[in-house]
Amino acid sequence: MNLNSHRRPVARTIASMCAAAAALGCASASQAADQPVIGLITKTDTNPFFVKMRQGADAAASKDGAKLVTAAGKFDGDNASQVTAIENMMTAGAKAILITPSDTKAIVPSIKKARAAGVMVIALDTPTDPQDATDALFATDNFKAGVLIGKYAKAALNGKPAKIATLDLAPGVSVGVLRHNGFLEGFGVKEGDPSIVCSQDTRGDQAKGQTAMENCLQKAPDINVVYTINEPAAAGAYRALKAAGKDKGVMIVSIDGGCEGVRNVKAGAIAATSQQYPLKMAALGVTAGVEYAKTGKKVSGYQDTGVTLITDKPMSGIDSKDTKFGLDNCWGNK
Repeated sequence: MNLNSHRRPVARTIASMCAAAAALGCASASQAADQPVIGLITKTDTNPFFVKMRQGADAAASKDGAKLVTAAGKFDGDNASQVTAIENMMTAGAKAILITPSDTKAIVPSIKKARAAGVMVIALDTPTDPQDATDALFATDNFKAGVLIGKYAKAALNGKPAKIATLDLAPGVSVGVLRHNGFLEGFGVKEGDPSIVCSQDTRGDQAKGQTAMENCLQKAPDINVVYTINEPAAAGAYRALKAAGKDKGVMIVSIDGGCEGVRNVKAGAIAATSQQYPLKMAALGVTAGVEYAKTGKKVSGYQDTGVTLITDKPMSGIDSKDTKFGLDNCWGNK
């Protein structure tokens, strides 16, 4: 079973873009007409989800004849790097910016500035607060993703009393709130229910997920269900459970559906995961950006890019696919 550790995220910034035109594609006016500049800003550049998103954007930009410039935060929640990236992309002549906002409220003034300058801004994966701060949102229905694993966990317990740990993202981040609340809805409990014996933030990081699980086990050794915000956090939780000799008696459910995560479902480390499709989000975003650059036509509103429950232990009445499907489609590989 391969539960790789993730190194600390390192920023991929686009400082001095025009001075580094050869490396970062600061387009001339004539180039802009033929090869529009599309920006992609992710929360980090090491989380596998965002790595896959960039791959999808790269492929779509190549196909659609666009020049892609990218940036990322140092960590999930790094708003300052994303603000700088927006400014640099505007200077580079980006016609559209695709962003997974780290701080869904704090980034809004920078997005408004870009839109006022004629840049189309599309949120990927995570909505801003308010959601209409961007022109459009291409994303998983994160609430539904949480509901699916909540329903699954409830059914899989088969009537046993629940002792739940929630390993969340960070306070106030919309995607984390939606997934957490969806899980509770699916499981059939409300915030503050006594069955929730521990809640810890992980920022979606494997090492922090491991520490959070260790803390929860100290607080409540009889935990039998672990909700995790994503699969890196799930990998960390599994490491902590295995070290404590509890990996066989605790069910982990998660969200992502990345190839590594699906392999961990197949191996039994994760019971079920809600699979999302970042390649699709990014490809749709790039195509929409190119269309806007060429025709002036903007996309608007929310486009659901889909979610599928992946497990090899299906529960009656809950739609799911097995890990073969998950591996064939992990993050949009097909």
